Amino acid sequence: MGGPPKDAAQGPGGGFGDRLPVVIVGGLHSDARRTAVERLLRAVHGSVALHHDLASAAEGTVRRTVRDAGGVLGTGEAPLVNDCACCALREDLVPELERLAAGRTCRLAVVELWDSVEPKAMAEVVTSCGGEALTLTGVITAVDPALLLPYLGCGEDLAETGLAAAASDQRTVADTWARQLEYPPVLAVVPGGEEEGDAADQALLAQLHPTAQLVDADSPGELAAAALAGFDVEAAAARQHPACALLPQEADADGVGTLVWHRTRPFHPARLYAALEDLTCAAARSRGRFWLADRPDTLLSWDAAGGALCVENAGPWLAGLPDAAWELVPPVRRAAAALDWHPEHGDRAQHLVFTSPGLDRDGLTSLLESCLLTDEEYAGGPGAWKRLAPAFDELLDPVS
Repeated sequence: MGGPPKDAAQGPGGGFGDRLPVVIVGGLHSDARRTAVERLLRAVHGSVALHHDLASAAEGTVRRTVRDAGGVLGTGEAPLVNDCACCALREDLVPELERLAAGRTCRLAVVELWDSVEPKAMAEVVTSCGGEALTLTGVITAVDPALLLPYLGCGEDLAETGLAAAASDQRTVADTWARQLEYPPVLAVVPGGEEEGDAADQALLAQLHPTAQLVDADSPGELAAAALAGFDVEAAAARQHPACALLPQEADADGVGTLVWHRTRPFHPARLYAALEDLTCAAARSRGRFWLADRPDTLLSWDAAGGALCVENAGPWLAGLPDAAWELVPPVRRAAAALDWHPEHGDRAQHLVFTSPGLDRDGLTSLLESCLLTDEEYAGGPGAWKRLAPAFDELLDPVS
């Protein structure tokens, strides 16, 4: 309903001067993604879509298609770079966008990402390499609500499904989909066929990304406005960084729950390690930051989906840095640390969020609490904590 924003009809660049507006549309829900792109092409007069098909990478090339609302305008191929389809995409994307900008007839460039390409990487490429010719005005992930939970629960490797972007790609369907879903500020909701998704699907979507703008793809004017609203790539990256991520809040609706677990006492490394499998499988999605008693200066990230967990060193806690180093820390990180500040531990804290249908809050809370240091262990102080037997060395310090 409604027409495109006025800016979309003001000539090349719309309200963005000589720069070509670019919107990125991605997502593993390929039918929903294609529908969202088609709706954008019809909503914004003079818009053009650019798509790189990485499925042809096995043949040594990546196929490029340029089209508008009327059909295909041109095709081409980009050679594989470093045996990596995504690398080929990066090398070819910006020059093609600059060519569209130079033609001065395109009013909006819609970059339709291939299935497993993550929007964060491409948003940073367009922003850093676009120069004076391009401006990134939106990042959108298309979602079919009925497919939300099946994809979030799929632990298969992308390689097993034919969606790997490189021979070395070890991502799973679930963790890729989770990042695609949680990065952009806008989600285009595109129900597929007769499977429109029920209330539980809608509740899960709202709890996984509560700050997202949900746009009905059947409202082309709203979709076009979201595509041209503007995008801050640095703020988007900060929203996903473990140290300052905007994590979901407590929620419970239509059988879907979100548990926010926040504590200032450190984990016992061995007990937490022994509980990892149960914790990972306790929810469809969990993420956050945590600290181990034997690694007091290391901020650790927790990222789980599809029954698989990734634990990584995300840098130091600010409490472990000398005062002079604080000036080098981004303001958003300092603000996040201040919100968690404890008089004894500084910003060191457990902040984990679990979201799932049928979430067992009591059982999950009990298990998490059992992994913390006991009163007696805690009383031993940091010196004794560091002498605890390490349990995460294999995950965090793998031998190369």
